[in-house]
Amino acid sequence: MSLEIERKFLVKNNDFKQEAYQQKRMQQGYLNSNKKRTVRIRTTDEKAFITIKGKSNKSGTTRFEWEKEISLEEAEKLLLLCESSIIDKTRFYIKKGKHIFEVDEFYGDNNGLIIAEVELSSENETFEKPNWIGKEVTGNQQYYNSYLSKKPYKNW
Repeated sequence: MSLEIERKFLVKNNDFKQEAYQQKRMQQGYLNSNKKRTVRIRTTDEKAFITIKGKSNKSGTTRFEWEKEISLEEAEKLLLLCESSIIDKTRFYIKKGKHIFEVDEFYGDNNGLIIAEVELSSENETFEKPNWIGKEVTGNQQYYNSYLSKKPYKNW
């Protein structure tokens, strides 16, 4: 069990793609998308996970997170039980200074939305912002994947 400390940003352009050292296609669904706790199933090409996240703190930067790897077969069966629609996205990994930015480019009902996240070791930790980072949306529930699965970007 651990705490996740992260900040989220909108992305201004596609410049991040040239800086990415890795990318993975992901699908994820929610067995529970309650604001106080979410239970997520995520698959990539080679791995799958079940993740439980708690409610974010007041600033939206910190919350409890527990994650366990499961088999792809189990994940595919669990995805069939998930609420609403399945999130489909590509995650790009970009190193900037001593941090890794994870940039999600969404498809399907969330096509056109691109969000960057950076994980920190403390809420007040400083980090170098890439030039393609836009408006900060940390703590804005509208940009949580669990929200996007129920109220997709195309309907905003």
